[in-house]
Amino acid sequence: MNTVIHKKVEQAQKGENPYVITKVKSGWVVIGEVQPTKGYCLLLPDPVVENLNSLTTEQRNQYTSDMIMIGDALTELTDCWRINYEMLGNVEPALHAHVIPRYITEDEDKRKASVFCAYDWTQSRKTDLNEDNEFIQKMKAWFDKNYQ
Repeated sequence: MNTVIHKKVEQAQKGENPYVITKVKSGWVVIGEVQPTKGYCLLLPDPVVENLNSLTTEQRNQYTSDMIMIGDALTELTDCWRINYEMLGNVEPALHAHVIPRYITEDEDKRKASVFCAYDWTQSRKTDLNEDNEFIQKMKAWFDKNYQ
């Protein structure tokens, strides 16, 4: 299969994905290419599989643990109110997890909705690797310190 997720992971493996924050046991932590909310990240599995059910129990545990670690980092490094975790796979039929900081400062109607319904992603701020470098470096440092 040749999804965007496959391409992004292949780029990460070659050191050519500029959005990579760090490598974890189950895959790659990347900053979202758009930022509907500040700090939006994804976990891309390596190797790429179709869905969470394609993994063994041990692999599932590692993947979800790594996903939650991204949430831990975001909770510590941003002023978010909570973290949303979403694994959809409807548009890109390959496993990937969206780790989405949510903020109490969001409009109430947006805050109560899925980020995919609340925000127009085509109008969301595009990630600027220069502007977002401080955040990326803080995330890298957090994982260097806390990830086993």
